[in-house]
Amino acid sequence: MSKYSDFEALREQAVALRREGLSRRQIRDRLCVHNGEILNRLLQGEPAPEWTKRPNAKDDLRARARELRLQGMTYDEIQLELGCSKSSISLWVRDLPKPDRQRTKEEATAAARRGWERTLEMRDEERLQTKRDAAREIGSISDRELFLIGVGLYWSEGSKDKAYERRERAIFVNSDPDMVRVYLAWLRLLGVSGEHIRFNVAIHETADTAAAELFWADLVGADSGKFLTTALKRHNPKTSRKHTGEDYYGCLAIRVLQSAELYRRIEGWWCGIVGAVSEADQQNRT
Repeated sequence: MSKYSDFEALREQAVALRREGLSRRQIRDRLCVHNGEILNRLLQGEPAPEWTKRPNAKDDLRARARELRLQGMTYDEIQLELGCSKSSISLWVRDLPKPDRQRTKEEATAAARRGWERTLEMRDEERLQTKRDAAREIGSISDRELFLIGVGLYWSEGSKDKAYERRERAIFVNSDPDMVRVYLAWLRLLGVSGEHIRFNVAIHETADTAAAELFWADLVGADSGKFLTTALKRHNPKTSRKHTGEDYYGCLAIRVLQSAELYRRIEGWWCGIVGAVSEADQQNRT
């Protein structure tokens, strides 16, 4: 604390810099104050300059909600118009005068239901937009990126060798068609020939087995000769199955024949990834 002994003089400098429009980081570097608690005390009561404030995505909604409230709209009507939650609307407009209520209880209930449906629609659209934006961030994928993705994919969903039970076979099982597509692309990258790949479906006995077999055969582009006998899972009436609709096709197991050597390489690749991450993390900590 010796370097901060003349606290008041240091505070005068910090306040002056703040009022010139400097950010916390700039003030920290200018005064060489790297203790966050001390910096907070130096700048206590001094607002951040406007340029450092991040834009709030809801600022426009807030302004519009206040405008609609002043026009006499209720929370339900504002919610229906903007699609935001009534709790947010309440925070934004609670200082404004309340409109005269001229609706029956039934009308108010119907309006509330419509407003909530609108909110759900907006949330769904925001959810989808976030996913679309994230998908665009990926862009193209290099062979090395696909290679690393495939190693992680296999180690998450593939069979593992155990010391008490040797199972050095590359077997991947999943119910997600997109996961299957990526995994097969990875096998092609590794140079695994289609002649060395076999498939089999695992599905509940109460499902449409024939439809599932056709679905997976079409997805992987393989004829029936590449498919082993379908494994049927016995139905347990005490459990509540969620996958019972027309889009339920069970799981697909993808087996690489004579794959002991491939499995050992996969396990080695995974250990290499873990080691590289651990080393990078250690470097970041020192």
